[in-house]
Amino acid sequence: MSARRELPDSPYLAAATGRQPNRPPVWFMRQAGRSLPEYRALRAQHSMLEACFDPELVCEITLQPVRRHDVDAAILFSDIVVPLLGAGVDLDIVPDVGPVIANPVRTSADVAGLRPLDPQQVTAVASAVSLLVDALGSVPLIGFAGAPFTMASYLVEGGPSRTHARTKAMMLAEPDTWHELMTRLTDLTIAFLTVQIDHGVDAIQLFDSWAGTLSLADYRRFVAPHSARVFATLADREVPMTHFGVQTGELLGEMAAAGATVVGVDWRTSLADAAARVGAGRALQGNLDPAVLLAGWPAVERAAKGVVADGRAAVAAGASGHVFNLGHGVLPETDPGVLTDLVSLVHSL
Repeated sequence: MSARRELPDSPYLAAATGRQPNRPPVWFMRQAGRSLPEYRALRAQHSMLEACFDPELVCEITLQPVRRHDVDAAILFSDIVVPLLGAGVDLDIVPDVGPVIANPVRTSADVAGLRPLDPQQVTAVASAVSLLVDALGSVPLIGFAGAPFTMASYLVEGGPSRTHARTKAMMLAEPDTWHELMTRLTDLTIAFLTVQIDHGVDAIQLFDSWAGTLSLADYRRFVAPHSARVFATLADREVPMTHFGVQTGELLGEMAAAGATVVGVDWRTSLADAAARVGAGRALQGNLDPAVLLAGWPAVERAAKGVVADGRAAVAAGASGHVFNLGHGVLPETDPGVLTDLVSLVHSL
């Protein structure tokens, strides 16, 4: 287990823990990825899964946006299905498709066949975290995992889905099977995040990418207790914990109640409105629309200033801090120069 780093001057950690940062902190979801030519050059030689399980490649890809953009945090380069592989699930990440599960989980027998995480199967991730902690200096490292519901949706659907119909059908028709699946995936998520924390990440983010497909009632009954167990189990590790989903405006109160210290907000909900839904005492992260980055610098500058102003209004309304980010990941066609200029703009504000 690595000793926890002391990074008292980190704007990101300050904002995420209710302290006053010395400048507005900014990082981007998917900042280590397809918008960077240096990333594409590496990926031309390696598949996604090869890259995720090569510690030196993980380290290099994670560092690329820190070098280029001067962001205030690095996020571990990985994929939310990596712990599923570590638990023996047969899957592949297919270009232009996403994760594809060879044998979808559709029955109680399928659920019973899921194995716990074998830490030996994710030693590459642990090694990459250790390398990054040494390489990043004063820049904090964010570890992450997919939330149990989002991983369940991939397992049940067999891959990406627009409707998540099979997932909802299991949830509603076979609640006992559903909760057993979620219990096992919660254990998996906790184990994977624990590996990252043990090796030195400074914060974590739980991505519940598809939770926004659910009604508030279904989220509260079938999902929230499992996500809450992730945060409750890791609370004594004393790292900032972010909870993020897309199209989750109606769920923000429940997502905050699950126990995260930071709640991610997509662009569909203003930060001021999010502060009212989340309640006082938690930081907010977000929420520039990634598509704005394709609209030319005047539009980017105007929208970014609006997000910063909205973040200040959220803090005035009771949020404990604001971390500037996009409302989802960087789009692959984004000009990296715009991201660099955006970071500089936010810092100047």
